[in-house]
Amino acid sequence: MIQSLNVDEKLELRIYGEPSRARALPTLVYLPGMHGDWTLIGGFRSAVLGKVRFVEMAYPRTLTWSLDDYAAAIEEALLAQGITRGWLLGESFGSQPLWKLVARGKFQAQGVILAGGFVRYPGQWVMQLLEKIFGGMPMGFFVRAVFWYAKFARYRYRKTPETVAGIDEFLARRRTEADRDAARHRVHLVAQNDPRATVMALQVPCYALSGFLDGLVAWPRVRRWLRKNCPTFREFVVVRGADHAVLNTGVRESAKRVLEWVEAPGA
Repeated sequence: MIQSLNVDEKLELRIYGEPSRARALPTLVYLPGMHGDWTLIGGFRSAVLGKVRFVEMAYPRTLTWSLDDYAAAIEEALLAQGITRGWLLGESFGSQPLWKLVARGKFQAQGVILAGGFVRYPGQWVMQLLEKIFGGMPMGFFVRAVFWYAKFARYRYRKTPETVAGIDEFLARRRTEADRDAARHRVHLVAQNDPRATVMALQVPCYALSGFLDGLVAWPRVRRWLRKNCPTFREFVVVRGADHAVLNTGVRESAKRVLEWVEAPGA
């Protein structure tokens, strides 16, 4: 069963799983990346359904929210559905509000999983450059870039029909001026955020996934930092043949690992 909710027209939430059965399943809360919604997670979702209660969301196109505002809105949306505990899965940008959720402590995180995620972004100059690019990008170029990304994605994810089915929704939802400006704002938030103190005091299991071909996040640096500084760090898996969108380009391996971690004894 899917429950589709809109919380104060700010943050949209969708929940997959029959309530009667879901209560006995672990809850996995997916925090999307820079694109901001569930349109590119279909293949991974299908691979884990039946083993977890899957919660996904779409961020608002806000230009004013802080990362703490993101976390507060997620808490409110989850609490409204009686969800007070579960595993957090942060994809890329989603790792940043994830750390804020952990620091706030109102949602009881049973464990955290990064997918192309990070602590403090390794290479602040990259974020500063991206912010300038988004700020000066003409709308025509932005629309064409989204169109060509979608065309490439249909080919890239051709073996994952659930993801391909979401691409049309991605095109319909995410090619406006508001999307471009929201992406620039999220880049700015990443550049300003430093959650290292939170991670160094983490008290729940921490796992991470990355695609070997990730050209956006330097995963060797993330892995090295977590091994050295995160007291509850357990495992870092690099999926060969996958890229930054590891949950999509490495669906089978990603789903297998996430389910192992969530179901691990003592997790």
